[in-house]
Amino acid sequence: MNAASGGFRVAVVGASSLLGKELLAVLKERNFPISRLVTPNVLGAQDPELPVLDLSDVLERVVAETDVGEADLDIVFLAAPLLSGNKKSRTETEESSFLQSPKRLAAAARCKVIDLSECLAGEAGGALSVPFLDRITAAHPEPETGTRFFIAPHPATIILSAILLRLSARFPIKSAVGQIFDPVSDIGSHAIDELQKQTMNLLTFQKIPQKVFGTQLAFNLLPRLGHPQGHRTNLARHVQKEMTELLSQRAPLPALRAVYGPVFHSLACSLYVELDQPATPETLSQLLAGAPITVRKSSEGPPSQVDVAGSDEIIVDALTADGAHAGGVWIWAAADNLRLAALNAVEIAESLSAKARV
Repeated sequence: MNAASGGFRVAVVGASSLLGKELLAVLKERNFPISRLVTPNVLGAQDPELPVLDLSDVLERVVAETDVGEADLDIVFLAAPLLSGNKKSRTETEESSFLQSPKRLAAAARCKVIDLSECLAGEAGGALSVPFLDRITAAHPEPETGTRFFIAPHPATIILSAILLRLSARFPIKSAVGQIFDPVSDIGSHAIDELQKQTMNLLTFQKIPQKVFGTQLAFNLLPRLGHPQGHRTNLARHVQKEMTELLSQRAPLPALRAVYGPVFHSLACSLYVELDQPATPETLSQLLAGAPITVRKSSEGPPSQVDVAGSDEIIVDALTADGAHAGGVWIWAAADNLRLAALNAVEIAESLSAKARV
């Protein structure tokens, strides 16, 4: 991967998705050097993509998606599932377009692929990456040179791993149990639309749509969704699998459960940790504090999904000791799920950019 004089040639697959839009915003805010930005259409007519863009001072010829190959790009971000809304068969699409083929993207040697949407989950050669964890805790070593693409883990994986790794650096952890309160924005804009319609229709005594959730989510709290359209069926298991790799046996894998509620945006996690030896909440708070984690005082209001929307931080509430267990402590954390995922993906790209300059 070699940057041209004006920057890197970047493709964002799924640029009009919620995550794709956040990714583009973060790339702009952090002034990531881009000479050319390509945004191929993967979401179909119901959620049209942005056009192909060129950010250089001198506009180049606009090319069709099928004209963009591996050699034309330096970095590819996968911000939405491939082939969504596409009537072509998988075989036809893979033959016609590099940016629509999981196998070709996973095998790319001339450009680096950063997967935010599990498009390449079944392909060999990838490695999870959370650069800020690598820097602060040295919990996840540098990927081997044979790594062909990078996987940006789920935001809940980042939050829970960061907390456990920082605590275990000083206090051995006996066990941990967590709950993930996943917002509907993790599913997509169609989920946000359905939750809004469910809410309005219930207030006006009309029939509620259930195409996305398969059940009533508005004014409700559920341990699982009926049939989440285009969404993973077991979030807790997915996060545990990612945490197994990130924790690298430095902290115990927590028992997890996902909980679904009528929340449009931002992620919250509740974590109970039992330490081998007692420690005061104040001591543990000092261990946790440090970018991107901010720990609030008990005199401040508790962090909510509303508070963290648009923030770069993972905000942790004042820690609470468990009265029945000497080493037990309760931790509540919240973060903007789309923002956290986009920031991590851009940090991966920035680390690749730094290596390319060496």
